Amino acid sequence: MNPENSFTLSDAERGDVAALAQELTRTPPGLVDEREWLDRCRTASCHLPARLQDRLRAFRHDPGPTGRLLLRNLPAADGVPATPQEADSVERRATLSASVLCALSMALGDVIAYRNEKQGALVQNVVPVPGREGQQSNAGSVPLEMHTENAFHPHRPDYVGLFCVRGDHDRAAGLRVASVRAAMDHLDAGTVETLRRPLFTTEPPPSFGRPDSATKPHAVLTGDAEDPDIRVDFHATHTSDPWGRQAMDALADAARAVSEELVLDTADLVYVDNRVALHGRSAFVPRYDGQDRWLQRTFVHLDHRRSRAVRAQHGRVLS
Repeated sequence: MNPENSFTLSDAERGDVAALAQELTRTPPGLVDEREWLDRCRTASCHLPARLQDRLRAFRHDPGPTGRLLLRNLPAADGVPATPQEADSVERRATLSASVLCALSMALGDVIAYRNEKQGALVQNVVPVPGREGQQSNAGSVPLEMHTENAFHPHRPDYVGLFCVRGDHDRAAGLRVASVRAAMDHLDAGTVETLRRPLFTTEPPPSFGRPDSATKPHAVLTGDAEDPDIRVDFHATHTSDPWGRQAMDALADAARAVSEELVLDTADLVYVDNRVALHGRSAFVPRYDGQDRWLQRTFVHLDHRRSRAVRAQHGRVLS
């Protein structure tokens, strides 16, 4: 594994993060969505171990060839409760895992959420839900197509953070990540030119909970010609243009060719740069016995000001 996109805390550093997170669990009002708690969490993030802060800042400056950062040996809670099974599950309480996730995410930028997705909670549970096994959403367990998170939204997250509270029984559920930086080497000039044209529309995912129409036509690749940003969801992005469909197929093949698969262990945390990397998941078989795979997720913006018009009362929830 490339050391540039992975970082393992020492035991002493893990202890320091645990102490900081435990203090946050005791900080009134003990709810991660409350402004008072979030203000304290932002201050606490300044006191993370120096090596960890340096690594997060380096990732923020340049996400590297893979567009993701894997952090290992973070603190894990004792006596983790049963994995939730209900739809739209969230974590409102300042648990140890939620406190770790929020503190590290605030070292990158500002934690945000979307009002129409999981009730606007800042920490969301990614768990299999009975009856939704075949759904293309975080509640499913079939292969999840590679995608930009909330590709339909004008204010997409800059980063997606995924903290592993509990791995799946069979260690079969792999987080798949593919960087457009690597995929560009597999695309010819004509395909790239087509992907830069506004030929594509993207529908909201089922998890967003609203039946909005698809986006206005947009390009899949934008920005610098040699180091573009990407905006696509291979399940929800469509085009009626035959050259556009061909370009999408070529991009999907390129993403598969360069993708890597990470099987997360308890207390692993992955940040995916949502501007340059796609992510998805391999299939797994949930047992609904309280011990199924359980990730907690946050979204992070670098420029909080840019979404001010769609956030009520200077809050963190986007409409």
